[in-house]
Amino acid sequence: MGMLKFEVPNTLPVEEARKRVEALLAYWNRKYGITAQWSGAKAAMKGKAVGVSVDGNLEVLGSKVAGEASDPGMLLRGQAQKYLTRKFAEYLDATKSLEAIIRGED
Repeated sequence: MGMLKFEVPNTLPVEEARKRVEALLAYWNRKYGITAQWSGAKAAMKGKAVGVSVDGNLEVLGSKVAGEASDPGMLLRGQAQKYLTRKFAEYLDATKSLEAIIRGED
């Protein structure tokens, strides 16, 4: 199966963006059991969410977070794309503190 690509704009400093992406990946780990392995500004993700295998990678760059994940197939592709984009945009929202975002997840 192919890969689902995603790219989300980022206006935060790279270190703050990485901290927020780490928090999002920790949330996915708690909620779905997805694990992440970091190497510099890149992370590899693996696991299963809602019965769908997740295998992907991402990179935190100066102006965006970009990556790809396993394509869940035609029926779920649009939902998966929207979910990824929405969650990354939520965590990279410079108008909200990371603490407020995390509180909203609980």
